[in-house]
Order: sequence, then C-alpha cells, then structure tokens
Amino acid sequence: MTKKDLDTRFWEAFEIASNMTESLPQDVMLRIYSYYKQATSGSITPFSSINSDDVRNAFKMNAWMQVGHLSPDQAKELYIQTIESVTSSKKD
Repeated sequence: MTKKDLDTRFWEAFEIASNMTESLPQDVMLRIYSYYKQATSGSITPFSSINSDDVRNAFKMNAWMQVGHLSPDQAKELYIQTIESVTSSKKD
C-alpha cells in the first residue's frame, strides 16, 4: 500500500469519526484522540504545557504519551482500524 493510500484512508476515517453522532466510551475516545495526535503531530514532548488542574487534558496527554512509540503511519493505521471497529460494531 502506498503512503497516499494510507493518507486517503486516514482522512476518510477522520471524516467518519467527525460525523459520529453517538457517544463512544471514554477509553475509545482517548484511543482515537491519541492515534490522531500521534499521526498528525508526532510524539508529544515530555512535560508539555499541561494544566494540572484540567483532568480531561491530563488524560488526553497521558493517552498520547502512551502511543509515542508509534510512527505516524502506524498511528494512522491503528486510527483507521479503531474507527472501522467502532462503525462495524454499530451496524450489528
């Protein structure tokens, strides 16, 4: 598969995720967020400006740090797989 194919599939999955109307479990939302950030921004730098009073952002940053070992392409593939899994389970 070419990089363009992966990028196209990633942005198609992003479009699907952006148009989801049902709430997803928090752990799935964090996983989707972390894969997206890793795919589009690369690894988070340790001790980035995180407001320690904001628990929601702390969870998001923690999720992103946990996938820091992934390359952007690996994160894109996992993002796509996660969106496909969520949408296929909604059809059942």
